Amino acid sequence: MKTKARTPYLFLLPYLALFLVFIILPMLVAIGLSFTDFNTIQMPNLAGFKNYINLITQDSIFMQYVLPNTITYALIVGPGGYILAFLVAWALAQLTRIPRIVLTLIMYSPSITGLLAMQVLWRIIFSGDRTGYLNSYLIKFGIITEPILWLTDARYLLTIMIIVGLWSSMGSGFLAMLAGLLNADEELYEAGAIDGVKNRFQQMIYITIPTMKPQMLFGAVMAIVGCFNNGMIGVQLSGSNPTPGYAGQLMVNHIDDYGFIRYEMGYAAAVSVALLAVIFFFSIVATKLFTEKD
Repeated sequence: MKTKARTPYLFLLPYLALFLVFIILPMLVAIGLSFTDFNTIQMPNLAGFKNYINLITQDSIFMQYVLPNTITYALIVGPGGYILAFLVAWALAQLTRIPRIVLTLIMYSPSITGLLAMQVLWRIIFSGDRTGYLNSYLIKFGIITEPILWLTDARYLLTIMIIVGLWSSMGSGFLAMLAGLLNADEELYEAGAIDGVKNRFQQMIYITIPTMKPQMLFGAVMAIVGCFNNGMIGVQLSGSNPTPGYAGQLMVNHIDDYGFIRYEMGYAAAVSVALLAVIFFFSIVATKLFTEKD
């Protein structure tokens, strides 16, 4: 009996070891370093709450650009990408097998080839000369007379980042929701039809969403983590970190700037802990929304 009781833990052991080494330990190290002055060469010096105080009171770039940009990006791309992923998954679930598989691969591919697509597709579309597709068409139809530097102009960069973020939002959360839709109990829909559910929209609201809360929760958490970690979008599009005029600077970029460009690892760790706290807060909110109350 004791051997049977240990068996599940033996199967879990590889995952737990990897989770401990690559998630828990780096997180604890980051929290520890956030209370120090550390330049990656000399030994860390204890600094108390200095980094956190400076983050709130002294870092004008963070308060004026990074935090507002991150909140704006997250509030649009997070819920927007999540709703879009669910609607696309729901639409694909109505199709027959072969078209559904083909369209699922097409929708999922941007999340795999995101960085490559940004370097090839989106930088060509928003190229700042006349060869860029967007400039070419706008000039052709007489909307503008001179090319616009879309990716280096602070007025447009964040908007373009949001467009690219929504385009690449069909990730693993999308696949989980599609799986939940395809494995729904048909008897529930039959019972709903008897009880007065008349169309597919009512089925989605009263049957589909309540019966796939685990998949909805997974999709919500993945959307939250994804939108807060999408800092590479602005860097890849603009080609620089910091981004032009800090217009596309997100918290991840701020961490990269201080950690790997300025080598102020203690301060970068403090920003990363702040980002972790924000992600944790929104994850708790998502868990409250999609966890069964009983």
